[in-house]
Amino acid sequence: MLRVVVESAKALPKKTLGSPDPIVSVTFKDVKKKTKTVKSEVNPVWNEVLEFDLKGIPLDSSSYIDVVVKDYETLGKDKFLGSTKVSLKDLAAGQSTSLPSKNVPLASEDGQSMGATIDLVIAYDPPPNATPQGGGDTMVDSGGGGEEGTDAGPPGHAGGSRGVVAFRRRDRSSRSHLANKPQDFQIRVRVIEGRQLLGNNVKPVVKVNVSGETHRTRIRRGNNPFFDEVFFYNVHMLPSELFDKSINIRVYDSYSLRADALMGEFMVDVGYVYDEPAHCVIRKWLLLSDPEDHSSGAKGYLKVSVFIVGAGDEPPVDTGEAGGEEDDIESNLLLPAGLALRWATLSLKVFRAEDVPQMDDAFLQSMKGIFGESPGKKNLVDPFLEASFAGQKLCTSVMEKNTNPEWNQVLSLQVKFPSMCECIKLTIMDWDRMTRNDAIGTTHLNLAKIASSGGEIEANTGESEVGFLPAFGPCYINLYGSPREFTGLPDPYADLNYGKGEGVAYRGRVLVQLSTQLEGKADKAVDDISSDHILVTQKYQRRRKYCLCAVFHNASMIHDPGEPIQFEVSIGNYGNKLDNTCKPFASTTQYSCAVFDGNHYYYLPWAATKPVVVVNSFWEDISHRLDTINIILFITRHLISNLDLLKNTISAKASDREQVEVWVKLLTQLEEDLESYPLPELVGQPHLTSLDLQLKKLRDSAMATIRGAAGQMREDTKQIRDCVADIEGWVEKLTQLAEEPQNSMPDVFIWMLRGEKRVAYSRVPAHQVLFSRHSEQACGQFCGNTQTIFMQYPMDKNKGLKVPVQIRVNMWLGLSSEEMKFNSFSEGTFSVFAELYENQAELFGKWGTTGLVGRYNYSDVTGKMKLKQQYFLPPRGWEWEEEWFVDPQKSLLNEADAGHTEFMEEVFENETRYPGGDWKPASEHYTDVNGEKNQSLEEFALPEGWSWEDRWGADLNRAVDEQGWEYGVTIPTDDKPRSWAPVEKMYHVHRRKRMVRPRKRAEPPAGGAAEKRDRGDPEGWEFSSLIGWNFHRKERSSDRFRRRRWSRKMAPEDRLGAAAIFKLEGALGVNTEEKESSDSTKAFGANTPTVSCSFDNVFVYHLRVYVYQARELASMDKDSFSDPFAHVSFLHLSKTTEKLKSTLNPTWDQTLIFNDLEIYGDPQSLARDPPKVVLEFYDYDQVGNNELLGRTVFPPLVELSSNGDRTPKLLWYPIMQKGHRAGEALLAAELILKDKNAPIDLPLVPPMRSLNLYMVPQGIRPVVQLTAVEILVWGLRNMKPYELAAVSSPSLVVECGGQRVESAVIRNMKKSPNFPSSVLFIQVYLPKDEMYTPPIVLKVIDHRPFGRKPVVGQCTISSLERFRCDPHVITAEGSMANKMSLMSSTAPHLSISMDENRPLLEAQFMHSMSAALDKMATPASHFIAEKEKETEDWWSKFYASMGDRERCGVYLQKGYDTLEAYDNELEDLPEFNGLTDFCDTFKLERGKKQSKDDDPDVVGEFKGSFRVYPLSDDPGVMAPPRQFRELPDSGPQECLVRVYIIRAIDLQPKDNNGRCDPYIKITLGRNRIDDSDHYVPNNTNPVFGKMFEMSCYLPQEKDLKISVYDYDLLTRDEKVGETVIDLENRFLSRFNSYCGLPQTYCISGVNQWRDQMKPSQILDNVARLKGLSKPRTEDNGNTLTFMGRDYTLAEFEANKEVHHHLGPARERMCLHVLRTQGLVPEHVETRTLYSSFQPSLSQGRLQMWVDVFPKSLGVPGPPFDITPRKAKKNILRVIVWNTTDVTLDEKSITGEHMSDIYVKGWMPGMEEEKQKTDVHYRSLDGDGNFNWRFIFNFDYLPAEQLCLVSKKEHFWNLDKSEFRIPPKLIVQIWDNDKFSLDDYLGVVELDLRSLIPPAKTPEKCSMEMMERGPDKSKSQQAQSLLAQKSVRGWWPCTIDKDGKKELGGKVEMTLEIVGDEDADEKPAGKGRDEPNMNPRLEPPNRPDTSFFWFTSPCKAMKFIVWRRFRCLFIMLILLVIVGLFLGILLYSLPNYISMKIVNPMG
Repeated sequence: MLRVVVESAKALPKKTLGSPDPIVSVTFKDVKKKTKTVKSEVNPVWNEVLEFDLKGIPLDSSSYIDVVVKDYETLGKDKFLGSTKVSLKDLAAGQSTSLPSKNVPLASEDGQSMGATIDLVIAYDPPPNATPQGGGDTMVDSGGGGEEGTDAGPPGHAGGSRGVVAFRRRDRSSRSHLANKPQDFQIRVRVIEGRQLLGNNVKPVVKVNVSGETHRTRIRRGNNPFFDEVFFYNVHMLPSELFDKSINIRVYDSYSLRADALMGEFMVDVGYVYDEPAHCVIRKWLLLSDPEDHSSGAKGYLKVSVFIVGAGDEPPVDTGEAGGEEDDIESNLLLPAGLALRWATLSLKVFRAEDVPQMDDAFLQSMKGIFGESPGKKNLVDPFLEASFAGQKLCTSVMEKNTNPEWNQVLSLQVKFPSMCECIKLTIMDWDRMTRNDAIGTTHLNLAKIASSGGEIEANTGESEVGFLPAFGPCYINLYGSPREFTGLPDPYADLNYGKGEGVAYRGRVLVQLSTQLEGKADKAVDDISSDHILVTQKYQRRRKYCLCAVFHNASMIHDPGEPIQFEVSIGNYGNKLDNTCKPFASTTQYSCAVFDGNHYYYLPWAATKPVVVVNSFWEDISHRLDTINIILFITRHLISNLDLLKNTISAKASDREQVEVWVKLLTQLEEDLESYPLPELVGQPHLTSLDLQLKKLRDSAMATIRGAAGQMREDTKQIRDCVADIEGWVEKLTQLAEEPQNSMPDVFIWMLRGEKRVAYSRVPAHQVLFSRHSEQACGQFCGNTQTIFMQYPMDKNKGLKVPVQIRVNMWLGLSSEEMKFNSFSEGTFSVFAELYENQAELFGKWGTTGLVGRYNYSDVTGKMKLKQQYFLPPRGWEWEEEWFVDPQKSLLNEADAGHTEFMEEVFENETRYPGGDWKPASEHYTDVNGEKNQSLEEFALPEGWSWEDRWGADLNRAVDEQGWEYGVTIPTDDKPRSWAPVEKMYHVHRRKRMVRPRKRAEPPAGGAAEKRDRGDPEGWEFSSLIGWNFHRKERSSDRFRRRRWSRKMAPEDRLGAAAIFKLEGALGVNTEEKESSDSTKAFGANTPTVSCSFDNVFVYHLRVYVYQARELASMDKDSFSDPFAHVSFLHLSKTTEKLKSTLNPTWDQTLIFNDLEIYGDPQSLARDPPKVVLEFYDYDQVGNNELLGRTVFPPLVELSSNGDRTPKLLWYPIMQKGHRAGEALLAAELILKDKNAPIDLPLVPPMRSLNLYMVPQGIRPVVQLTAVEILVWGLRNMKPYELAAVSSPSLVVECGGQRVESAVIRNMKKSPNFPSSVLFIQVYLPKDEMYTPPIVLKVIDHRPFGRKPVVGQCTISSLERFRCDPHVITAEGSMANKMSLMSSTAPHLSISMDENRPLLEAQFMHSMSAALDKMATPASHFIAEKEKETEDWWSKFYASMGDRERCGVYLQKGYDTLEAYDNELEDLPEFNGLTDFCDTFKLERGKKQSKDDDPDVVGEFKGSFRVYPLSDDPGVMAPPRQFRELPDSGPQECLVRVYIIRAIDLQPKDNNGRCDPYIKITLGRNRIDDSDHYVPNNTNPVFGKMFEMSCYLPQEKDLKISVYDYDLLTRDEKVGETVIDLENRFLSRFNSYCGLPQTYCISGVNQWRDQMKPSQILDNVARLKGLSKPRTEDNGNTLTFMGRDYTLAEFEANKEVHHHLGPARERMCLHVLRTQGLVPEHVETRTLYSSFQPSLSQGRLQMWVDVFPKSLGVPGPPFDITPRKAKKNILRVIVWNTTDVTLDEKSITGEHMSDIYVKGWMPGMEEEKQKTDVHYRSLDGDGNFNWRFIFNFDYLPAEQLCLVSKKEHFWNLDKSEFRIPPKLIVQIWDNDKFSLDDYLGVVELDLRSLIPPAKTPEKCSMEMMERGPDKSKSQQAQSLLAQKSVRGWWPCTIDKDGKKELGGKVEMTLEIVGDEDADEKPAGKGRDEPNMNPRLEPPNRPDTSFFWFTSPCKAMKFIVWRRFRCLFIMLILLVIVGLFLGILLYSLPNYISMKIVNPMG
């Protein structure tokens, strides 16, 4: 299949008169196909798909298509506009499956370029088994690793045939724009029809399941059922979750039992459909298969359309098609390009897993331990692996109590390949006997990443193609999920273990291998792996030692101090301090207390000593994979950087030379990178798999393609802007190539811990910090480099609203063999210490160890582990360098005033008494707030560097009495009250008073509050009142606990430098005096060495942050505004901007200066990756907490030398909130290194606006220019009440650039909502550069009693570019509207009355002439005229305009008008500027708006416009003329509105049956029309065909609301959706949108003129608006002069049919000229319906149009009649004559083969009218004689070629449902049985639209005649019975046996279509009933043997018994006679003998 998408064309040449009507024809190998016509457009948009069936023949290298663009002419030959030829060589070579051809130049007839271009996309689906032309053999690898590769197919298969089944990589670029948040999606599945369903006499029903919701179709009959039903699925979920869902389509046989009901199934991922163009698959055939029996073939086909509609998406139109022999199933199957479905087995070998965490409670195991059994706590998990794919789910066996299970099993998944499902989901589960199984971790194998069809490579390498089947491993896959620590409580992060969200911890790994075998079938779904295969995987498990070091430079932006903070670094299990399965490492930093930075945040005071963590781990060496990733990412980063620079250059509108320089630099560097940095070779690398080899080939080929494309771009590019899309495609391609599916190296996790609780994490891919010996480019991006990381909370529901901490960390990861390379990356001096804490308590005034409770004399920092100095042993390879010494830990001391510049000392004075007694000092006179003893007022000493601000005083700002006392009662056993009261009572026994004294720091700390070393206790003690974390330096009287740290330095024995820290392994000290307990096991590894990095040199920097302005911030206050300010943070310092009031677009114009900023580390390294400047924007609230508006991060410009001449430039940076854009900020920053020896010349201090508030200096701030802003303030609309009161007297305030102007007040909004004076003017200085221009802010103020002026609405206009204009170019566009200007002109009635007479006379004359001609006409011609009148209705016009020539009949041939059918709203058409040429509509908002997700609260609309233009600074230069002038009268106008509703399309179902009962409801002001009495039952595509007429006053009643409701009898009607039309905009627009202009001026007929004004009046008005002279007409109206040009009527009406409906020549002439002025033509618009339930999703569409007529201009013309057409009644008469060759299904009692034949027939959709013949009994030769007539009445729509069936679906339904079903006849042959079910013998299904011609004789009748194909002769081609009327002959009936069709008999019939009007003339009865005529049916001449034996026993004896057994009967009679004779003889013989012997007589 070859598909050509004709998208659009540009700059087509104009015609002599007006614009062309372009149409495109595409020719491929003599097959021509055309698009639809686009009316009057030089930049047409078609977006049509033209398909060419290749008939199984692949393209060759010489293939091409011819594209010709012509101007469509109704009569005559289309005129040539341009042509081009497109070669298909690349498609034929298999280099790509699609060929985007953008801006293809069109050539004129002489071959010259004409400036016009066309955009095409050509897609090629190669036929199955097609070999690409010009390429090599296709190599296919089925997977496996090492020696385990298996062949993809049997020997002898060609490479091409094997390659076609490979999986292609999907294009997921369309997913990138979707936000990662739950959002609305709508999935539409249209089930159209089925074909070739297996089974006999089946009743199929289709069930569609999406996301747990199931819909089913109605039950149909037959093997080719027609459904045409649409199902809607509305979901609200994350896009990533939705794309993993499947669409499951199953076909059931409703006749069968449930076990046998499934006929076939098809499954496809939602993501697969979304990745298709336009997110849909339209009218594709699905191949149904049996999910249980994988060896079976196709079970039938089902045609469906599937749409995925997201927010803002417009679903494509699924145009109906007639269906027929052109509908080729094989070429239209839903498959990847050119592929064929084959059965395949995905063999997933699951070998083993590692590091599975504990999942079960230890209670039962502990009980066993009590009785002497080992509890085995390490193995409390019972894992098994579950693999699911395409609805199948397989599980391995359960390995009980095993954290490292070995399954060694293979799971075989049978799938149709290539599959529509892409991901194999692997989940390790924990088996539980009593409860449900729990997930341990989940990962996915994406087939698109481990397989390739080769089609995505866009160049032919000359070697074998890079297509391969899915293959993976053997390789470990890492699992991530919730933290590993097990608790008996429910896990709050359990969803992470199911793959929902980003995993926050390592959960283990599993070793798997995937291979693919075609056409094979596994014996068992789950089987054991042979020992040979297990041995092969051993080499893939070889481990090597890796060393990881992380140096923490900075931790800042902490919001609250809380408990001390510690950081943990882990990779896999290694380094996890709470996991005891690995050897302990120095993986955690020391605990530190956060210090206030003096402004807003807290930071950790590490100063010059930075904490270091070291982790050793063991993993497989996959450096060849990770090196490849890093090299590709290195090239990608260069490309992205240059691309961003190119985009900025283009957006800044730089000169062409500058753009070319940046563009050439980009291409040059890209080519150099691709050439200089090849990917590593794989020869000799360990752990190689077949997938590695295939990916290497694919990557090399793709990178060569990009390099070639870059070279080609140099030669071919004409416009640099056009290259951006291609370069972005390269970036996306390189990013895809950098994805490594076989990455067994776990990610590095960094955790922040407060105390022992995990708080925040960050996840760093290992390859980003990995060192490579291959090359510098192969090293990770952050290997040895300092990076900034914003940590995040696990499963953060606020999505990063609050940052827990920002860290700067330097990480290095490498093999232990390469650890010496670390020395070149390390900075500073590394030191290693052992530490322990000495603890003491005060008891009876003495310090000692006796008062310690729960603490040891010597312990670790937590106090929970007992330690002793003598038991410390250094790790292997290390030795002690010094003795133990006291080393105070400064970073753990919690001083309350640390970092603060102001501090309030507090102490509580306490007094007690007996009830009723006097107050006396309490035993503890002074305490803290908790009642603990504190210092007295005199004992408080002033710290050094501080000064007292005031004396001690009582705090009266609390609930206290006037002296500051608060009172309480002490309740035993407490010694202090628990609650306090401000009023003294007699029973109060305790009172206290808070005494406070403020102090202030004398000098703020430079460089971040560096603490002095000589403070604190000389012996190194730290003090605390309670045992816990809160320690301070100096002893206080209330302290009861103290401790001090002892340290001992270690050094490596062999002096390896910085890399020696990697030798640190294991714990330092263990308590050997006590038995190991479970607690010690838990704390194992807690006492590890502490590593730090000391920097001797500190560098001082100077930072300036320029905060100019922000825009589009969220409104957080009720007044619709915010009070924004920003916290600016850089490392450990922060500052705050000033607070601005009531604005969403603040302009701070502020410079924040950070002096003497101390930063440790190499300045060159800092310049390469400088710390980021972080701005957090807040809304200031006087009451309550400030609310976060968003956050932005950007790098400063670093200057390391004084001769730097770079100046920072203000740029817009996005403000992000919860992962979404929440505004922009205009910022810049520069970081300048200060040299201590030679002071650098800092930039001049910026000017100050106020105290300590610096402005942005010149040279950085934008350059401004004096600018004029004219504001057209027209009026306010739909203002909602404010504070329960209506807005009655509003005015408008306009603010821009600091200037403000206010309009006049509207005195009465109800009478006139327009402003009294309409134009305002502002002169303001605005930036010359558009990117810096501030927005215009509109505020509506309501003037209320008592001087109140609240803001009742606001609007921000962010961009002024569209309002800029040249003031000296005078245009009439914005001056006045067409209709309004005519109404404001003088003597309107005179102009109307003068022109009406003549056309009226002409009309009367024409009418009288036509009437006379009618009388003279013959009756036959009169009948023909009436017949044409019936067909020439409005619907003929509509269908002709839609391009449906079959439905419009002869309408076009008569030259009648067509209209424009727009696919969207009239306002959305670019040529009409949204109908806002006079004034725009701006939405006014009010209230809080937290984020972009929140829907704004729209409270009204402002009608107005703006004009912005520059002014001269010279006051002597005369000001330019004003832009808004000649404005129309703004008073109210009464208008007549006609609303034409044609039909609705794809309405959202509202009933349970998947349908709805729609009707129209219209609201216009106070007028309402409810058309519920005429609802359309059970229809989602109803045809309304109604016109509604109503009156209104504009502008008060401007909003026309058209709603579609679903009718319900018992419940409330539900709204489907609505659309709103602004009638005022249409009324005021200069585009004449109130009533569209038809093509011709007709005074009668279906196109009769309906406007109030004649074309000449409208043309005069247009001339007056443009300041031109009136048009002049001559030659009786045949010639017209306008705008200096002469027009003739012959020019417009040449080659056009002139009919009797046309009006006078002058009016026709004026109309033709009007249509060249760009006015709105007569049209039908398609409006999208929306609902409040899903405001961003379409609920359907409505085709309609609106006419608006002012009543002051008179009565308009008659309305159009758009009543829907009615279906025609027809009768199908079927005469069943004979049958022959019918299967003899039974045996008689005498053994004869026979059948009791009868024939049954019906039309689909009318099964209840099923008819059958009488029975032809005892057919012994398969012949049957009937002479029986069937009569079927049906309603037929000739235009649609469908039957209209109206019936109740169920007996309880109230209404009949209408169905459109293809006209078919189903005839079946049955065998009659009286005492059992009748036997089915065969069926024939005849489509009356394309009837297979019958055979003339039964001998020629065979099954082959029912096959359709192009090789049939003309007599054998299908013809329409509806046109042929009658046919007679023989048709074969088939029966399905064992999946094959067999002949079941032949039937002779006559088929005849009789019209309803002819039925009375030629009557006929059913069967052989009267009237038995036309023709008369005689009783059949059946043989005598045809009878029913039960009712004819005599005949049965004669014809059954006697005829077959008469000889037998005769013999039996003879035998009886002989027998009787012998019997008598024997009876009498003894007596005779005895008498003879005795002889009694004688």
